[in-house]
Amino acid sequence: MNKKKIFASMMLAAVLLTGCSQSTRVSYNVSKEANNFNVVRRITVINARTDTIIYEMEGVFSISNSASNELTIVCQTAENEYKKHFIYLNANTLYVIEDISGADVSPYHYEVTFYPQMVPAVDCDMAWEG
Repeated sequence: MNKKKIFASMMLAAVLLTGCSQSTRVSYNVSKEANNFNVVRRITVINARTDTIIYEMEGVFSISNSASNELTIVCQTAENEYKKHFIYLNANTLYVIEDISGADVSPYHYEVTFYPQMVPAVDCDMAWEG
């Protein structure tokens, strides 16, 4: 390599290294740990129009948001056991994720809550025909 290329490479490395703040590194590391099922979190989905909680889950989970406004949540429920959940988001829903790692819980703690006022009624008096 000639001296100009070496100098340009060193300058690029210096710019890239100084552009990464401690908070950026910490944020990256926390997100990585959470997505590797090492952080206990709580997700709450809220109907923003009615201010009603419609879904809540606690546990160790990885979360991603697709281009079609669908949250994909993968929960670890035991060693090498996982469950996958989907939550569709629209203009009236929002979600909040809290890091609750300080809680003294099992690493496989898993809890899902559906709020009954948001679930449509089901007619249980129908006769089963099989």
